[in-house]
Amino acid sequence: MRKQEIDHILTRMLDSHDNVSDLNITVGKSFQVESSGTLTKVDVEPAFDELTPFQAETFALNLINKDRRLSEVLLNEGSCDLSYQLPGKARFRVNIFSQRGNYSTVLRKLETKIPTLKDLNLPEAFSKIAEEKNGIILVTGATGSGKSTSLAAVLNEINEQKSVHVVTLEDPVEFQHPHKKATFNQREMGTDFDEFAGGLRAALRQAPKVILVGEMRDRETVEIGLSAAETGHLVMSTLHTVDAGQTINRILGMFSIEEENQIRIRLADTIRWIACQRLLPKEGGGRAAAFEIMGTSLRVKDTILHGESEGKTFYEIIEAGEAFGMMTFDKCIIELYEKGLISQETALAYASRKGVVGRGVDRVKSARGEKTTDIEELEVDSGYGRKKDNR
Repeated sequence: MRKQEIDHILTRMLDSHDNVSDLNITVGKSFQVESSGTLTKVDVEPAFDELTPFQAETFALNLINKDRRLSEVLLNEGSCDLSYQLPGKARFRVNIFSQRGNYSTVLRKLETKIPTLKDLNLPEAFSKIAEEKNGIILVTGATGSGKSTSLAAVLNEINEQKSVHVVTLEDPVEFQHPHKKATFNQREMGTDFDEFAGGLRAALRQAPKVILVGEMRDRETVEIGLSAAETGHLVMSTLHTVDAGQTINRILGMFSIEEENQIRIRLADTIRWIACQRLLPKEGGGRAAAFEIMGTSLRVKDTILHGESEGKTFYEIIEAGEAFGMMTFDKCIIELYEKGLISQETALAYASRKGVVGRGVDRVKSARGEKTTDIEELEVDSGYGRKKDNR
């Protein structure tokens, strides 16, 4: 299979549906694309109803293109990451991985246009994030929830407003930022540096004001990130966690019990914002983004230092901090339901606290004049508790 054939198949897959986000090549299945959150078969000529192990492996090896480092990583670790360019069409973030002795490939389509905060309709808190001078900003969520896209919009805002040096450490480089007011140096893992910890350590000697770290994968990266934030840098990164409380606990879990108090103190001093994202199925197709946003405050710092307790959880602090730009997932989900973007079933399925969202949905339905219950023909039993007349 030559490069021209690979490019032809990728082009056919991209053009097969609207809103294609991922391309999936798996043994035993045909070529598939993910469109608006759903995997769909793609017909190509000649037909591939079920990919054989040989075809899947050939496809993967063509993408690796005889790169010795990637080949060694794939053999030793079972998966590898790379980027791939489809000339004049698209760029992809590629993950090739071994499963049951075969190779599968997933290509995530990267947007070529740099998104803006307005384009993405992000909450007001993201504008405040772009104004921060130092500390740590964490954007969290599951794979494919749009973390990198949101961070790209924040970096674009900085690029429009500030004359600063920005260094990004990515695996691979997703959005290619042009030089506007800011000066961008974008480094790709495997090509420009070997691991995030080493790249971040080197970045401290490159005089940046803003550092983007693709992912806080290990203890060493977190430790250097904390040091960078403590010395006046603005450090932005991502984590695979579902909410603000879990994010703090995930970072603490990377360190030993003996180090926990010291890390709590450092986190309390450096955390500026934690923004968590989820993508929900949208009414009529597509997906809608829901956010949980926690900014820094005295209550947040105290809870990071001493841990959550009854009546003092991160959820309750965020709920009470709405005036400061904070937002719970549940409030955001209720707003999406009120705008008609998601269904009642979706709202309840993705809720953090179903009781809170359930009451919010009922309030919206009452305001619309809709029924909030299926129970009908209720009436007061006027004779309840009275003695019966035996005469």
